[in-house]
Amino acid sequence: MKIGIVLLSGGLDSTTTAAYAKSLGYEVHAITVHYGQKLSREIKSAKKVAKILGLKHKILDISPFKEMGWYSALTHPELFAVPKDRSVEEMMGDVPITYVPLRNTFLIVLAAAYLESEVLHRIERLGMDPEEIEARIFIAANVLDYSGYPDCRPEFYQKINELMRVATKAGSKYNVEMRVETPLIYRNKREIVELGTELEAPLEWTWSCYEGDEVPCGKCDSCLLRAKGFKEAGIRDPLLERLKRRANCEN
Repeated sequence: MKIGIVLLSGGLDSTTTAAYAKSLGYEVHAITVHYGQKLSREIKSAKKVAKILGLKHKILDISPFKEMGWYSALTHPELFAVPKDRSVEEMMGDVPITYVPLRNTFLIVLAAAYLESEVLHRIERLGMDPEEIEARIFIAANVLDYSGYPDCRPEFYQKINELMRVATKAGSKYNVEMRVETPLIYRNKREIVELGTELEAPLEWTWSCYEGDEVPCGKCDSCLLRAKGFKEAGIRDPLLERLKRRANCEN
């Protein structure tokens, strides 16, 4: 029994990760979290992606978190400007203001609580053998083409996995290994685009822009990295193609 929880933001990377988890034969549950971020536009994309991939989908509204992780352009855009037109070298030079304090840690804890509940239900209520259960959380962390976030580094996930082993009933009592998997961690954006395309992930419905408009700004770090990936892969961005077709129809 392979149970997988995917943290699905609706972006290019998380959509590719969801398609990857599904390709491995996991029963995939997607979690999309509205934590008060500027990117509520992403949630619309996540709904569409989950529907196309046939995932069980939960949307959590924990928007008060924005008052805890307030020091970020994503939670308080009125206080901090989203960086624009930066080179990759500039992106890698520092932790940008789009970093949300402890966001990934918090999201993983939420996903782990859901995953452990699924595991314990199967063991204690359905009578499954713990040795027959494989439990994983999938997150689209990336250490290559990324914006310097400390919670996208491999050492962070090593610590998180150790925590889940000692902090859960599933791990301490039933010896079920709950782990966070980071299948994209050493892939650059070109390789992510190629993998998503190979897996036939619905990339045309993904949203990466830090702005919340109907059309990507094309200037924020996330837009620039996405454009870089598609250009290097020699593939037209299906999102931009879909928006272009829609605009032509409207005209």
